[in-house]
Amino acid sequence: MQENIVSTSVPPVAKILQISLWTVQTLLFVTFLVFGYQKLFMPAEALAAMWGTPWPTQYPTLLRLTGIVDAAGGLGILLPAFTRIQPRLTVLAALGCAVLQIFAITFHASRGEFAALPLNFVLLPLVVFVLWGRGKKAPISPR
Repeated sequence: MQENIVSTSVPPVAKILQISLWTVQTLLFVTFLVFGYQKLFMPAEALAAMWGTPWPTQYPTLLRLTGIVDAAGGLGILLPAFTRIQPRLTVLAALGCAVLQIFAITFHASRGEFAALPLNFVLLPLVVFVLWGRGKKAPISPR
């Protein structure tokens, strides 16, 4: 008598995708929280000196606003998926972070602050990867 054995293991490609997504989500969580913390709690003058650009002192409201957006984006990239409470918010956070990076690239390029662009050009594909992965290929189901 032949038994019909159904494998419950995750296929290797899907497993690699899941590991990659969780790794990138964690990296983005830390990155956006660090930048959010800096923008919210460090003096604008110290950030201007550290980053080598005057924009934090020229636009202190924008600095604090982007700090809030960074912190919210960092939390949203990881926590909804991790807790499985409203995991679709992870996709929306990734979308928001992608839009933020596009605005940051535009802002810095228009001011000739080309030294700031590599970070944005690294973060943009990472958040788009999470947007694609959690939106289409490996969504997290809610509890």
